Amino acid sequence: MSREFKVGDRVRVIELPRYVKTAEPMPMLRPPSVIHLGEEGVILDRRPGGFWGIRFTQGAFLLDSQYIEKI
Repeated sequence: MSREFKVGDRVRVIELPRYVKTAEPMPMLRPPSVIHLGEEGVILDRRPGGFWGIRFTQGAFLLDSQYIEKI
């Protein structure tokens, strides 16, 4: 399922992945508890592999479009 977003769009987490990857030059895997179901963020950029860089309160993370929806 591919949803299209634009940089600057506000999105909400609708499902938590098994892990999240930080949106840093050297990405690190983090437990999904760093973000919460229903948490809102802003799209920063599009990454290869269908991932979106999203800024949340706890930092920037990479999520697949199946885990977010536009608000």
